[in-house]
Amino acid sequence: MTAFSQHPPADHILVHLSDTHFLGSGRKLYDQIDSDGPLRQLMERLHASDMTIDALVFTGDLADRAEADAYERLRDLIEPWAQKLDAELIWVMGNHDEREPFTEILWREDPTMETRDRVVMLGDLRLIVVDSTVPGYHHGEITEAQRTWLREELATPAPHGTLLALHHPPIPTPIDLMGLIELDDQAALADVVRGTDVRGILAGHLHYSTFSTFAGVPVSVSAASCYNIDLVADSAKILSAKADSLSASLVHVYPDRVVFSLVPMDDTVELASYEASYRSLIQSMSPQERREMFSNKNSEFNRQSDEQQSGF
Repeated sequence: MTAFSQHPPADHILVHLSDTHFLGSGRKLYDQIDSDGPLRQLMERLHASDMTIDALVFTGDLADRAEADAYERLRDLIEPWAQKLDAELIWVMGNHDEREPFTEILWREDPTMETRDRVVMLGDLRLIVVDSTVPGYHHGEITEAQRTWLREELATPAPHGTLLALHHPPIPTPIDLMGLIELDDQAALADVVRGTDVRGILAGHLHYSTFSTFAGVPVSVSAASCYNIDLVADSAKILSAKADSLSASLVHVYPDRVVFSLVPMDDTVELASYEASYRSLIQSMSPQERREMFSNKNSEFNRQSDEQQSGF
């Protein structure tokens, strides 16, 4: 495929999702939220896009009450799509998850109460899963033993660098209540990450999409796929959750940077599109012809686009 940008194609593409909060027995969250539908629709769109995807990464709170049949339903929904997409499927623990059913059902391993950390190689890109959960609590921590393990893993750089995936993001939140259940001792983790080949951190937990940096590393927090927090709710409330703003994130890993892009899960009507046949036309053009057709405001192409959008 011919690139139209000065940048090369991405070396790796990941899809980052979080906070599915499936309930057992097919129950709906708050008796009204369809947890399955948005995920299924997103998987269908990813497959139709013909995008080459290295991994689907789910950063925790996968089953709201850690019920076995909730994990089974999520697994049985996503595993076939991961196979169709030829993508690695990576599950990460969240504070609503419990290690034993999580391990047995999603990882298909013997149940255990040990922290669920692991290293996954996606070609030359290393993804390190860090279990930030505390059994019996909703706040997060990364123990001294985990930090020692992580430091040892990071001592050897990966050819294309490393991404970390954990549930509790090591960044501030403007939602006061979420601050009560944030990741403890973030400075200690920063000491481990700083100066290593970690190129990005993927997290969830907050139920809204946000971006920041941590120890000089970009952080991307995926919104939930079930409901999200209103960041500008009426001052009479200290927290307001709504069944909207559902989204995932595309993670494009380039040779010199990582780019995060929000992908809404809302089922909305398409306003405009350009057929794939345009690609062969563009490829046949010289760079100057492309510039005049697509960048020149007075080109026939842009005049037609403006008329379609604004009516004149």
